Amino acid sequence: MSQTIRCDIVSAEAEIFHGEATMVVATGELGELGILPRHAPLLTRLRPGAVRVRDADGSEHSFFVGGGILEVLPHLVTVLADTAIRAKDVDEARAAAAKERAAKMMADAKTDTDLVRAQNEMIQAEALIEFLDKAKKGHT
Repeated sequence: MSQTIRCDIVSAEAEIFHGEATMVVATGELGELGILPRHAPLLTRLRPGAVRVRDADGSEHSFFVGGGILEVLPHLVTVLADTAIRAKDVDEARAAAAKERAAKMMADAKTDTDLVRAQNEMIQAEALIEFLDKAKKGHT
């Protein structure tokens, strides 16, 4: 009986992770999900935030996703992310600049569509900053 589940994390730009995992943790629309091998099938949207993958040797890999779709099958977890970044590749200065840009977009919004777009940018920027804060403390 397999003690691992295959995990693929992909974004529009590239495949970010492909490998065997003993557990995958992600934040769906209704909260945090812990996925183990032989999990029941599931399809949900992801909120911006961390995806953590624990591999067979116990190492944990952290990724930031800016939203997307999570598909779970008994032997496969697929994360189709709008954007995905390995924890080690996240740039704190760029995250802060993204938040400032989103705040300016919100202040300058002339239409409801502009405001919604700016709010979505702010949600992603704040989630990325929270991800960085947790990574500094060793919680991702």
